[in-house]
Amino acid sequence: MTTPEFLMVFGRALIGGLFVVAGIRHFFILPAVAAPMAARGIPRPQEALIVGSIFETVAGLMVIFGFYTGWAALGLAGFTLVASWIMLDFWNKQGFAREGAINGWIANTGVVGGLLIVAAEGF
Repeated sequence: MTTPEFLMVFGRALIGGLFVVAGIRHFFILPAVAAPMAARGIPRPQEALIVGSIFETVAGLMVIFGFYTGWAALGLAGFTLVASWIMLDFWNKQGFAREGAINGWIANTGVVGGLLIVAAEGF
């Protein structure tokens, strides 16, 4: 395996693993995550969270194992943007909460960038 191949496989494992861990983790903290979703007006937040968590887990595994990697990475990029829009609404926050949400947006923007690179390599 060449160095670029190793880096791509390792990078896919890291970025895909992020979504696998997050998706599985949500099943252990459903009420804590569904409550802020309900507060933001998401209909049937627990069901939406379950569907989203299954999607991010499966798509993360697809990225890790190189199965339809481009589509999985694009799906996760869209998922990340939508979830950020819903959950990290810094424009409605003040003080420390606003700063935390802005930092979340910045981090998620980097994740989306990484996913777009994975998608470009996966097509």
